[in-house]
Amino acid sequence: MYAVEVRDHVMIAHSFRGDLFGPAQALHGATFIVDVAFFRSELMAEGVVVDIGRATEALKAVLAPLNYRNLDELPQFAGRNTTTEFLSRHIFDAMAEAARSGALGPGGEGIDHIRVTLHESHVARAWFEGAVACA
Repeated sequence: MYAVEVRDHVMIAHSFRGDLFGPAQALHGATFIVDVAFFRSELMAEGVVVDIGRATEALKAVLAPLNYRNLDELPQFAGRNTTTEFLSRHIFDAMAEAARSGALGPGGEGIDHIRVTLHESHVARAWFEGAVACA
């Protein structure tokens, strides 16, 4: 399996509901380093997994609506705990759509699966990984 990974970061604020979260129930900030890995079993004819430039731009576009925002105020997250795990899936869904829609350029439709990793600190991270079903 071949892979290419791109990286960016996003700065957000949010709070959590539920006793499980202790002091994180209060509004707090987080800076996530975001890694997105694209996997395919065979390289494209050009010898690549995906266009790195387009993958980087797609990730920037996905993160832009979240950056410097209080996620508690965004309608798409109403009633949800925007945990690291939850945000990994949210970003995965958007990056998978980028692959399906052609935003990653020619060959994006051949990506087998994507892994989105959010590093919430130097000692903790979470990820979501799944297949990219292209029509």
